[in-house]
Amino acid sequence: MEESQNFGHEHPLLLLINEEQMMMSHQSGVADCWRCGEKVSSAPCFSCLECGFYLHKQCAEAPLQINHPFHHDHPLVLQEIPSHYGRCVCDFCRKTCKMLVYHCSCGLDFHIKCALFTYHIAGNNLKELEHVGYKDPLFSAENNVEKLEDLTICFVCQEPLANYTYFSPDCGFNLHKKCAALPLKINEMGHKHPLTLQFNSKRLPCEMCPENQQGGLVYCCPPCNSVFHIECVPPPFVEVKCRQHAFALFQRRAPFICDACGIQGNYAGYICCSCNIIVHKKCMSLPRIIKSKWHDHCIFHAYFHQEEDFKSRDCLICHHEVNPSHGSYSCSYCNFIFHVKCVTEVKGSYFIVSLEDELDERSSVSLALLQDKSIDPITVVERNDAGEATKVKHFKHVHELMSRDNIAENDKCCDGCRLPISTSFYYCSRCDFFLHKACAEFPKKKHLWFHPCQNPLILKLYNFFVCRICGYLSNGFGYGCNECDGDICFRCVIALSPGALTCPGHEHPLFFYKRYIGQCSVCGADVRGALRCKDCNFGLCQICFSLPTTAQHKCDKHLLELTYHDDNSYSECHYCDICEEPRDPNLWFYHCATCDTSAHINCVLERYPYIKLGELFIFKKGDHPHPLAFVKKMCYYPECVKCGKPCQDLALECAESGCNYIVHWECRE
Repeated sequence: MEESQNFGHEHPLLLLINEEQMMMSHQSGVADCWRCGEKVSSAPCFSCLECGFYLHKQCAEAPLQINHPFHHDHPLVLQEIPSHYGRCVCDFCRKTCKMLVYHCSCGLDFHIKCALFTYHIAGNNLKELEHVGYKDPLFSAENNVEKLEDLTICFVCQEPLANYTYFSPDCGFNLHKKCAALPLKINEMGHKHPLTLQFNSKRLPCEMCPENQQGGLVYCCPPCNSVFHIECVPPPFVEVKCRQHAFALFQRRAPFICDACGIQGNYAGYICCSCNIIVHKKCMSLPRIIKSKWHDHCIFHAYFHQEEDFKSRDCLICHHEVNPSHGSYSCSYCNFIFHVKCVTEVKGSYFIVSLEDELDERSSVSLALLQDKSIDPITVVERNDAGEATKVKHFKHVHELMSRDNIAENDKCCDGCRLPISTSFYYCSRCDFFLHKACAEFPKKKHLWFHPCQNPLILKLYNFFVCRICGYLSNGFGYGCNECDGDICFRCVIALSPGALTCPGHEHPLFFYKRYIGQCSVCGADVRGALRCKDCNFGLCQICFSLPTTAQHKCDKHLLELTYHDDNSYSECHYCDICEEPRDPNLWFYHCATCDTSAHINCVLERYPYIKLGELFIFKKGDHPHPLAFVKKMCYYPECVKCGKPCQDLALECAESGCNYIVHWECRE
């Protein structure tokens, strides 16, 4: 151990130069560095034996100010995190900063180690990496790996670390080998000024892709105020073979339209002279076949389509027209088409099936990829002369189900989505079980575009669950995720399904726009994402799309019908008959034409509209020995055995005759 300067500390500090000295000095496990806030787990470092003060040697010797080659505008000053910051994120590695940072007046912040590491990159002085081993790329067009599990990105170019040869993660930095030796200045690409390697201090989008990279380094042209991603800068090779094309670099200043994705490109394209196409650098390696969460079948990439190939050329995701003259993904079996950007912009939303043209879209092999019979939920028992299923067996019900197109009773609900039964349904002749045909056909496993987990969700029949999307309690069918334990009801699955949907309250088809911000035309609430009409200014949230067309409430002896227009212009009638508050005549409401009863939607449905009453509540623990059933009293309200208050909302009642046990749903144990 060597006694050294104290770097502003009140006691003398000892320099620990090996692991043995580290073990002798650590009295209570691994300590934190008082400058960067990270763990001091290896030598060399400075230590105070009197008070447990530790500093990384690099942090202790860090200069108070750096004139950084990657940021010419201002010096970087070592200081505490500005007090007005809620959270400080390093503009190189994008990880949280804890204590001291290198700060610039233009808003850049860096970990001490990141500022110094990039300073050494600029000076080609990376002695700390001289003895670090390399790891080979895990993902490339050559090895045809379907899915890259490790999504860690390189700190410099922000591309997946395992795309190229990279330094072992033990070095403390996620870094490609090629990114440690980037030229500081380049003159390629036909740009009128040289490009210099810099931090993207102005957070500008790339002139070529044109996406906005967070963190890392980019090539900048200060006179033009333009930025180019490292990955977008053309490599020095001349020819690339990919997907049966021989692409050659073609530098140009004029913009072009990429034949693979239909999006404008700038400065550098790659051309295949045999096929007369020009593409972005990234689009050279677009996979031929992918499985997207937006569609149940595999979809195929093609550089062009005939105009008559599709009845509608609207993208199933954004609902804007796809130009058949440019590249797109499509499912010819379902007659659906997708923009390349829409279907690939979220990396976790699709899986690569084939990178090359190994499968033909009409081959028997691809047919096997399109549909997995093992996930079919129903087995057909009988068919009529027209080939329609008249008797089926659903894997979640013990009895066989019969098909019917109409129902005599108007108070039955589907055991899948818990919405009223009207037409086209299956029923059980031996018990009170009904399923819309659409609900009966939901597969055992399904990917949902709005669910982040990678594995498909599993179809389940719940005793009760709370939907993660709409927040309603239900005791019907739903999809459950084994990764995050999230549950989603059938109503939300239907409402958020891609493609055209019909709603009884609107004459035109509706499409879900995930980026829409506005008001719901049904409830008036502010929403993010809504089902919109292309022909008029009508939109509704997925909760209002799934409203029951009929509902029962104690305010009226008849069923109340969901009403879409209030034709009564007399303002005295625009009141809710339940809460007696004013009612907006432009919003939907429930109405009884016989009794002239009108009420707000929420006043009628209350808190638990999607619980099937009479169903048994299965519980593992409880203070009652008999089975309990879901009930909602309409005429009299017995007292809850727990709180002593009347049971006016959802309750659990003993199913045994002669037992008067009843408890509020909220009071259950």
